[in-house]
Amino acid sequence: MKIESPVFRDGESIPAKYTCDGSDVSPPLSWSGVPGGVRSFSLICDDPDAPMGTWVHWVLYNLPGETAALPEDLPAKGVLDGGGLQGKNDFGRIGYGGPCPPAGRHRYFFKLYALDTLLSLKQGADKKELLKAMEGHIRGECRIVGHYAR
Repeated sequence: MKIESPVFRDGESIPAKYTCDGSDVSPPLSWSGVPGGVRSFSLICDDPDAPMGTWVHWVLYNLPGETAALPEDLPAKGVLDGGGLQGKNDFGRIGYGGPCPPAGRHRYFFKLYALDTLLSLKQGADKKELLKAMEGHIRGECRIVGHYAR
């Protein structure tokens, strides 16, 4: 599997538009090379360089198995039009919260998981709950890493 974005390449800087210094909207993402038997996708974006430990910026799950992309500026609501749910990030909100490092350059991992099931989670689940629910159901995974510094 491969995940990419038209607004930044793997290992490059995330444009300010997608951070707390800009519009703080989610970046567009697309993926390909999905294995057979996929019923849903989950996505986690987190920052392992945060001073207090890994900071979660975005949690999505139960995206329909035929999904191949996410548009820019996904609405910050628990239930998405067209299917899928969003969870709670470490800002305490549902949906995307962009890079906002206190200092220095941080890495932001957008990790996509292809699953063989729909998860029995309600909207608003956190990363820990999602990871637990995905155990034994991951058929493929990929990631793209963006950087941001203030």
